[in-house]
Amino acid sequence: MTISSGWLAALPVYNEVDYVDDVLDEVARHASAVLVVDDGSLDGTKERLQQRSDISLIRHPENRGYGAALNTAFQFAIDEGFQGIVTLDCDGQHQPCRIPEFIRAANNAEIVSGSRYLKSYDGDDAPPEERMKINRTITHELNERLGYALTDAFCGFKAYQTSALKLLNLTNDGYAMPLQLWVEAAAAELKVVEIPVPLIYLDLERSFGGALDQAEARLQHYREVLDDAFATVMAAGVSFPSREEVAFN
Repeated sequence: MTISSGWLAALPVYNEVDYVDDVLDEVARHASAVLVVDDGSLDGTKERLQQRSDISLIRHPENRGYGAALNTAFQFAIDEGFQGIVTLDCDGQHQPCRIPEFIRAANNAEIVSGSRYLKSYDGDDAPPEERMKINRTITHELNERLGYALTDAFCGFKAYQTSALKLLNLTNDGYAMPLQLWVEAAAAELKVVEIPVPLIYLDLERSFGGALDQAEARLQHYREVLDDAFATVMAAGVSFPSREEVAFN
């Protein structure tokens, strides 16, 4: 069963030649429209994608970053008039069969975010300790500053109403873009819900780029991104609602 033609499934991809065909075959079973943003892959992913006729494809000539790839997908969804967009990664860590769940949840929210910590599933992987610690730390700090009740600030499996995306000014090109997104979403008073997804870690050696591979440097960078995002929206005269005022289920 495919999702409504009013929704787009989009995948940012960078050097995923080992996973891309299997993942896209599964996505196509659950989505009637699929976009892949190839963020400058150099490992043969580009050639695999060019052989497919069942996707829309945008290629960045050079690697620009995870946030940049998502922003390209968001703009495509807006320009093409889609009602909404579901984003998921192409490394096998997100299950395409759950796409319809995200669409259904988006009937009652403007952003639906997957959480790997809302529910335990049989076969869940143990997350890398430093990643889990950083996730918990930043998620807690976000909740304290925004009044949200998030349990997983970094999950890339999400659904967005495109009407909501038009209200966001997302400029961060890297892995920290979701943090800017949460600040922008709170400033726009968007309704957010989380739904559970399994905890799957296949790429335990992911590189975040240079010094960011060091946990302390990455945590400091994430805090700097948050501070910059808050400064930007507050300079525009935005005041954040209290925890009681935030629409979060």
